[in-house]
Amino acid sequence: MFVMTMDQRASSGGPDRVTALVDGLNGPSPGEGPGRGILRPFQRTAGDEVQGVVERADTVVGIALSAARSGHWSVGLGVGPVRHPLPAETRAGAGPAFEHARRAVERAKHSPGHLAVSGPESAGDHGAELLEAIEASLQLLAELEFRRSPEGQEAGRRMDAGGTQREAAEELGVSQQAISSRLRSGLWGESRRLASVVSAMLARVDRLVDQDQDAVDQDDEDRPRGSGGQS
Repeated sequence: MFVMTMDQRASSGGPDRVTALVDGLNGPSPGEGPGRGILRPFQRTAGDEVQGVVERADTVVGIALSAARSGHWSVGLGVGPVRHPLPAETRAGAGPAFEHARRAVERAKHSPGHLAVSGPESAGDHGAELLEAIEASLQLLAELEFRRSPEGQEAGRRMDAGGTQREAAEELGVSQQAISSRLRSGLWGESRRLASVVSAMLARVDRLVDQDQDAVDQDDEDRPRGSGGQS
């Protein structure tokens, strides 16, 4: 399971961006229905912080890179089990994935791309190596997304939405050659291939920690009633 915690950067000197972010994340993505792997909706947790529970690795990567592209958010990604049953309110959730997300977002504030990933040690050496590779790759992608030119961003958004270069050219009022040039100079194709690889690695880590979910579920069954669900 994945928990994402995002904290607005430089919030004291700018507008509150939480409402717009939450509305955008919880609405349907272009080309997709609402069931795109967001298990519990993104909500404001405290101040300028947003948190959500996601079960699809590709959705996690897409959200992280979109946040990085804006330059307004520090993004922490926690990988691990959560306590079941999950409450309807994301902010009421608990479990290791939430704890990892908290640690990750604090590190993200001082990390390349303002993005960090944290997961359980129980994933073993292979899992730790995967997490390190995922974090480094996401930080590289985050920096690339943020530094891409506005024209490259516009062209890339239309391609991400499932359009063709010809359609993007018609919508933007430029030649197809111009769209191709913008995508090449912004390394759009290369970044999307790397994002796909990162999504696959993230899904592998999620499978590695599935056994931790069993342990958390057993702990919840053994917990005396009335002892509370959060740690």
